[in-house]
Amino acid sequence: MSVVLVSNEQSIRGVRKMSIQSRETIVAADLQQAAEEFVAAGFGSLELRVQDGPDVWCGAAGVRELGTTELPPPAGLVRVGSVTKTFVATIVLQLVAEDRLTLDTSVAEHLPRFELDPRITVRMLLDHTSGLFNYTGEYYPDGTVVPGLPATGADWANHRLDSYTPDALVEFALSKPARFEPGTEWSYANTNYTVAALLIEAITGRTFAAELDSRIIQPLGLTSTIEPGDRVDLPGPHSHGYFRYQDGEESKLVDVTEQNPSLLFAAGSMLSTSQDLQVFMSALQSGKLLPADLLEQMRTPQPLSGPLNYALGLFAQDTGTETIYHHNGSAPGGYGALMYSSADGTRTLTAAITMGDADVNILEVFPPALDRLVQAVFTPMRVA
Repeated sequence: MSVVLVSNEQSIRGVRKMSIQSRETIVAADLQQAAEEFVAAGFGSLELRVQDGPDVWCGAAGVRELGTTELPPPAGLVRVGSVTKTFVATIVLQLVAEDRLTLDTSVAEHLPRFELDPRITVRMLLDHTSGLFNYTGEYYPDGTVVPGLPATGADWANHRLDSYTPDALVEFALSKPARFEPGTEWSYANTNYTVAALLIEAITGRTFAAELDSRIIQPLGLTSTIEPGDRVDLPGPHSHGYFRYQDGEESKLVDVTEQNPSLLFAAGSMLSTSQDLQVFMSALQSGKLLPADLLEQMRTPQPLSGPLNYALGLFAQDTGTETIYHHNGSAPGGYGALMYSSADGTRTLTAAITMGDADVNILEVFPPALDRLVQAVFTPMRVA
């Protein structure tokens, strides 16, 4: 395991010498320690990028592939999971800005083939208050689990190359009872964003992938962001992702670099890089993609989400000194991504994560490792 940190887009193999009194040294030292601790907690690799004004630091910890010592590739492709939702929400809000729909529009009138509850609005899709069943399974506070499509454990491992159409995902969700009446409660559901992407297609007459390309990828010059459909490979430099699961009495480890992202169409399907996510998040928070009033709505948490502070495709987080915005994500197995920004978009943290062979409880090790990483970026400068 090793970490190198650089400034101003220098090579990931080099290290810039910096004064101990400088902000750069403090940040770099904190990031190096946080990145090492992240991998030590049980992750396979972490490739990170931190922007602070004109400066950018890049770092890597862990290995590109088990059995080797090679670092993760700079700006390597990663399955970003639910980071996809922020892109979808941005496009929907752009359509609102163009007066092609409103946040209070009934979704059913634009997608009549699904016979959705007419009370479900565009806003309810984006803030997870629609009540639609989560097609990857519902987990209730009392411990009750209602299974969905194969998305966890051995079930997903054995079906990870299966292909799904977006309509099939929605139809499966609608075959199950709604979790609650629209607008009365909050529950995170992938179904909401798959429906939101189909709404984009219905409004524009073009595919979600085409709208993503013309509205975000091309204007921002994103070179490695892809809505892959049912393509199972990673078409560019990348690290391998692994998945450990229990099969009866046996713990198994499998390389899940190849998997079919169509299971999470527009809810967790995209491929991207830490570099592209940095450019996107900085542009979004600095007002380059949405008018100020809609950006404000995008950032305003839905009260029903409670301490999670979920708004419209973004989480809001109070660090004690400022409010930052983020949406992280993970594939069903092997991969994850981080995407954080200050309110003005001048300070960002983005990262590509892989799982390795450690037999750890991610729900236990991820929160403290993530907190150390975020605190290393979004805390006031300390006096050296």
